[in-house]
Amino acid sequence: MNEETLILVDRQDNVNGFGEKLPVHQEGLLHRAFSIFLFDKHHRLMLQRRALEKYHSGGLWTNCCCGHPRPGEETEAAARRRLREEMGIDCELYWTTSFIYRSSVSNGLIEHEFDHVFVGTFNGEPHPTPKEAADWKWVEKTDLLNWISKTPDDFTVWFRTIFDRNSGIGVHVDDFWPKVG
Repeated sequence: MNEETLILVDRQDNVNGFGEKLPVHQEGLLHRAFSIFLFDKHHRLMLQRRALEKYHSGGLWTNCCCGHPRPGEETEAAARRRLREEMGIDCELYWTTSFIYRSSVSNGLIEHEFDHVFVGTFNGEPHPTPKEAADWKWVEKTDLLNWISKTPDDFTVWFRTIFDRNSGIGVHVDDFWPKVG
């Protein structure tokens, strides 16, 4: 198996096989993934704009980093690895929750993920890899909610799902956004 091999899981996150990245997304098979949300000391969220060359959702804004663990790799270790690879950041991450979603994305692909959400604090300057992230910014919660409300198509589907109270996934960004005070 190679680094493009994804871990297929059931609805309880039990491993039930492996598959190559592109066919898994073409067929919409449920697979293990993670999403990282980094906040600074002012409770702002770091966003990244996906590189235009990404195989789907290129140019869209999303959370700081996402990815898939490799076979035999713990999900938290994979999240930290991917955060270093994509954004040049190494910081502590804490698992907060997980959810399942399924949605069509660009290029005729389907994201069907058992997504583990990790949160961390970072107060420095990232060093994104250009083939992964075209841009980044810190954003305050109210500004982000207004932006999503006005132009939701600026954002990845999984990111919008976490901000939608009616998504049915049982998770909302308020569950892990740091409280002021």
